[in-house]
Amino acid sequence: MLREISLQRLFSTFANGLPGLGLMLQRLMTAAILVYGAVAHLNATPQITSLGPQLIDAGMGILLLVGLWTPVVGAMVAGRELWIMFSSGGDPWMPLVLATLGVTLAMIGPGAWSIDARLFGRRQIKRLR
Repeated sequence: MLREISLQRLFSTFANGLPGLGLMLQRLMTAAILVYGAVAHLNATPQITSLGPQLIDAGMGILLLVGLWTPVVGAMVAGRELWIMFSSGGDPWMPLVLATLGVTLAMIGPGAWSIDARLFGRRQIKRLR
């Protein structure tokens, strides 16, 4: 009950219609990039030492795909990608894009087409007579 109330307070409504479709597409694209990156990295370097971060990325991607714990996962994606952007000497643009997508998902919410909306969305209580 406490989790339900706290997530409802974060988002007064779960966007439906075209805004909800836009949020779903944003979640799907972010999830696809995270899962693809994890699988590609595992195929390139199949060392057991690099398994942990890739599994975390794939797990975050799957949670975003279904829309479960979207605000928390979005913040985790943003933090991880910012860490990658500042700690590695590579191209910063993809981590910056993923960090931005993560932050916006954390701020806007999952949308109506998500497990979060089914679990924590507004409910109508009907009185039986």
